[in-house]
Amino acid sequence: MTQDVEMKEQQQQPSNSATSSTPSTLHHLKEIASLIEFGAYAKEARRIVRAVRLTMTLRRELKASVLSAFLNFALSAGSEPFNRLISYLPKEDVHEMEVDSVISVTQAPAKHPLPELEIYCYLLVLIFLIDQKKYDEAKTCSSASIARLKNLNRRTVDVLASRLYSYYSLSYELTGDLAEVRGNLLALHRVATLRHDELGQETLLNLLLRNYLHYNLYDQAEKLRSKAPRFEAHSNHQFCRYLFYLGKIRTIQLEYTDAKESLLQAARKAPAAALGFRVLCNKWAVIVRLLLGEIPERTVFMQKGMENALRPYFELTNAVRIGDLELFKSVAEKFSSTFTTDRTLNLIVRLRHNVIRTGLRNISISYSRISLADVAKKLRLDSANPVAEAESIVAKAIRDGAIDATLDHANGWMVSKETGDIYSTNEPQIAFNSRIAFCLNMHNEAVRALRFPPNSHKEKEGAEKRRERQQQEQELAKHIAEEDDDEF
Repeated sequence: MTQDVEMKEQQQQPSNSATSSTPSTLHHLKEIASLIEFGAYAKEARRIVRAVRLTMTLRRELKASVLSAFLNFALSAGSEPFNRLISYLPKEDVHEMEVDSVISVTQAPAKHPLPELEIYCYLLVLIFLIDQKKYDEAKTCSSASIARLKNLNRRTVDVLASRLYSYYSLSYELTGDLAEVRGNLLALHRVATLRHDELGQETLLNLLLRNYLHYNLYDQAEKLRSKAPRFEAHSNHQFCRYLFYLGKIRTIQLEYTDAKESLLQAARKAPAAALGFRVLCNKWAVIVRLLLGEIPERTVFMQKGMENALRPYFELTNAVRIGDLELFKSVAEKFSSTFTTDRTLNLIVRLRHNVIRTGLRNISISYSRISLADVAKKLRLDSANPVAEAESIVAKAIRDGAIDATLDHANGWMVSKETGDIYSTNEPQIAFNSRIAFCLNMHNEAVRALRFPPNSHKEKEGAEKRRERQQQEQELAKHIAEEDDDEF
């Protein structure tokens, strides 16, 4: 008898879950709307930030019927924003709408909805259109939302506006029309600067840098970056993007030391869920380190989830480490399509000189004296006069301090000097100094990133308040971790 009851309960569970899954999404959206209203009335931007984070957790559950019901709830039926947004959604059967939509119809909609709610509705519809790959409709919707944003000067809208800017640029990038929005982005950045919208400034600056770098306009990107207001890093995600773009600009301008620091910092600061972004940062960082004459550790290429993506760069690093010019050429030809897609092929062409220099360093360590003809043969130089080319390469390496040797032009020899004790030089001190500076900078950044609740030094919280605070912190950490999947 008990088994029959259990069987009936198990049969009823799927049907209940199927009917309750859609209303729960609408119910969550209504809760987010109430959170936005509270944040707008109290002028607390942090509540708007929390609303955006909660929205990203529901992104995969958004459907046309859910959005239609929410628009009926949040906007006045027949109003201009409602008619415009509802026209972007696909026409579906009325019976597919949720049970909650019946309740929303009976509720009297607000005659003058808050601007924050209206912008939030634009954001929801735009996210839905991009996820459904309806890029032309997304372009139209994003342009309408940006036109509406220009008339709003409220600090509680800034968080929503920064997201709309990102999707506005993304919708044009997905259709191949990214150059069309450059003028609008510059105008929006100017307006955000005048309104002291710091988050909007950071977002728009990154979008403009991405726009310029997409078309290889590195000089314009550097001019904009140098004249823009200082980046204060109000958002960790935007700061990571800024560091990555800065690293790319510095690499093209041959400032490899600064580029390496920016790229490695971007890879470290990026959230663990942003795998694609971290892979791209590591690719550029590997190339920059090779251009600096460094050999990245094997652990860089063995990071979880990055082995296959970094495989071409691992083989390239191996060729540079050995100093084999033929192997370097074969690897460059084998993965030329990958390097072209990553936009690193021009940088790899610069590595040829580093491969020759590494091979020459290995030769100088192995031989106390060797003829220039043998040097050319070991380096596999394929020029018309390999001995003369080998002599010029050796002379330049000696002048730059890459090898400790002398050149005997009369006999055609390269004579290597005996290697001294490295601990008698300043190199260990320089290495320790760089490590200590890195640890101190990380400590200072961690201190600056600390946040404390208001009046925490005056009030002593009890055990119950402490439990509530810890529970809220755990929920916030969970939402941030889930949001990272969508952020990058």
